[in-house]
Amino acid sequence: MTTTVNAYLATAPDAPLSKGTIERRDLGPKDVLIDIAYAGICHSDIHTARNEWRGTTYPVVPGHEIAGIVAAVGPEVTRHKVGDRVGVGCMVDSCGECGPCKDGDEQFCTKGSIDTYNSTSYSGEFTHGGYSEQIVVTERFVVRIPDGLALDVAAPLLCAGVTLYSPLKHWGAGPGKKVAIIGLGGLGHVGVQLAHALGAEVTVLSQSLRKEADGKRFGADHYYATSDPETFRTLRNEFDLILNTVSVNLDLDRYLSMLAVDGSFVELGLPENPLSVKGFSLLRNRRSLAGSLIGGIAITQEMLDFCAEHNIGATIETIDASQINEAYDRVVASDVRYRFVIDAATFAD
Repeated sequence: MTTTVNAYLATAPDAPLSKGTIERRDLGPKDVLIDIAYAGICHSDIHTARNEWRGTTYPVVPGHEIAGIVAAVGPEVTRHKVGDRVGVGCMVDSCGECGPCKDGDEQFCTKGSIDTYNSTSYSGEFTHGGYSEQIVVTERFVVRIPDGLALDVAAPLLCAGVTLYSPLKHWGAGPGKKVAIIGLGGLGHVGVQLAHALGAEVTVLSQSLRKEADGKRFGADHYYATSDPETFRTLRNEFDLILNTVSVNLDLDRYLSMLAVDGSFVELGLPENPLSVKGFSLLRNRRSLAGSLIGGIAITQEMLDFCAEHNIGATIETIDASQINEAYDRVVASDVRYRFVIDAATFAD
């Protein structure tokens, strides 16, 4: 037996999302039923809805930045109770037995983690995401949202927040470290706040100085325009860590020249074309080119607790469900500061 809930679905690559219904499974022994309060819009949702990454199965309900309240729990659930403030991010299951899972890196599960939407679970269930009234998730993939975080600003942290926090922690951002963030968008504006709170010296690298005031308000110590060739001369050999949040193909050799000895450039976006880099750009200063994908459940919880402690949240524009398609177009046009969040109460309208 299943439960029917209202949702917004993508039905074809060139069709607008439309209101419909989906079925949610009944609670299993270790499942948590969540009444969704807010769902963030991530650019990944748009790529999937429009089949820009290929492989989309229609119809699909996007949304992997989910914040809400526990409505019911299965009889074996021990981590959450009815009434708890909780969140769900980009994954809803993994094998739990492989090395990465045991190390807290469920996103690298060797069996394959189960995405929150457009994925098929180990039992054959097709997953639908957060653009809906409710969701059922095994308790291991449900995180607690601290009381110090409002649910609406917390929702984007379930993807954008952990996507930045995980590499910042992995590559040791903190006092005495110089960190650059490329792009001050939905990811970058959270990354600046996190890097600043971790104690690093933070620089924003953006195409122009248009958002400089925002960058400084979020905690950036420096702000440079990459459209100015002088920027690359001024910042040569400067940074211990560069995090790239934009999904375009950059001239990596120019950015790698900004790394100090043993510095790392970490790719977080997904450019359309393969990355290209000259060998000497890496050999000089013993530089590294790396990538990072979201983060495991433990570090997601750590990130939320850290954000509550340091008063960090996404800067959001809240919309009704009926505005999703307009919001998609505005995200593509970079016309949002800095993240859209859907009020899930409007899914029933």
